[in-house]
Amino acid sequence: MTPLDIDQIRADTPGTLSVNHLNNAGSSLVPNPVLDTVTEHLALEAGIGGYEAEALRQPEIRSVYDSIGTLIGADPQNVAITDNATGAFIQALSAIPFVPGDVIVTTRNDYVSNQIMFLSLASRFGVEVVHGPERPSGGVDVGALEKLIHRMRPKLVTVTHIPTSSGLVQHVADVGAICRQREVLYLVDACQSVGQMPIDVEDIGCDFLTATSRKFLRGPRGVGFLYVSDRALGLGLEPLFPDMRGADWIQGDLYQPAPGARRFENFEAPIAMVLGMGRAARYAMDLGLEAIRARAWALSDSLRTRLAELDGVHVQDRGETQCAIVTASMDGHHPLDLLRALRKEGIHTSRTGRDSAIFDFDEKGVDQVLRISPHYYNTEEEIEAIVQALSRLMK
Repeated sequence: MTPLDIDQIRADTPGTLSVNHLNNAGSSLVPNPVLDTVTEHLALEAGIGGYEAEALRQPEIRSVYDSIGTLIGADPQNVAITDNATGAFIQALSAIPFVPGDVIVTTRNDYVSNQIMFLSLASRFGVEVVHGPERPSGGVDVGALEKLIHRMRPKLVTVTHIPTSSGLVQHVADVGAICRQREVLYLVDACQSVGQMPIDVEDIGCDFLTATSRKFLRGPRGVGFLYVSDRALGLGLEPLFPDMRGADWIQGDLYQPAPGARRFENFEAPIAMVLGMGRAARYAMDLGLEAIRARAWALSDSLRTRLAELDGVHVQDRGETQCAIVTASMDGHHPLDLLRALRKEGIHTSRTGRDSAIFDFDEKGVDQVLRISPHYYNTEEEIEAIVQALSRLMK
């Protein structure tokens, strides 16, 4: 594993000159190569027109599928470009032909938008939503989940790899092994994990995997991707509402889905952002995902240790494996007030409330947390800066 050249990485990241950006779980600072890719294509569109620019850049657009495929260990034909991670999740979920009485098995830490979608399916189609039991230390109990899957015979198992509300990392590959053995469809939300750690869809064993560009991958906003397995394609799964990108209208009363994962795409796409996402994937792979994980997680571990030393600060992360998302509650201080005060000092964080993590926060007995999410381009000095700022603000 080659050590990261932090000075060069920060030179690539002009935002580091003006802010201490610790909100990478929200949206990272993009590096110059990504910014240049996006702006160059927008300039091309301004000069010759959007359709014409897209036609001219077809080789570069095709290479995005190669880059995303390499990033997650997939064939490019199994990658679909989407408008964001939630859009990818909707496309995948809509492809599964649920009927009344079908069961979805998920976790108590799944992303809020996913939980709402499951409840909508329950309300509209009579689907039963079952949440797997948690381990006392945090995270889904894989052994108990296996028994639940055996007993309930679900149509779908779905797990968020890293929840938005804490630093927990779920054992998605262990769950995938169970789903393969039981031949159950498996959907993984990797929105927070892609870009901060190595991802291999074959190791995970999923049928669908969704992700965004803007978080730890350090790409632009407004674009994401969906992985679809050969098994899911072989079952003939397709989105509920394909458009002319995802299907061909071959007779007055007949359409034919596009081959591969392209059937999950829509015609309209922000090409500049698509190209930017591909460049972000290559940038991350050039650095090495193992090196990225090692540094980002080391900074986060250091932050947890330092926060725990402050009076009135309670680190809320659980699980045997914790990532580059650090959450904490503070006695007598609302996280939103601290967020605003920190932002005035050029330190960027975010706040997560109970409405994003009802099960998790109720079990922890908290209503709000301050979420701090370092990345590999942050420095030890920036970690110390937020610790000192919080210590001062809480006095």
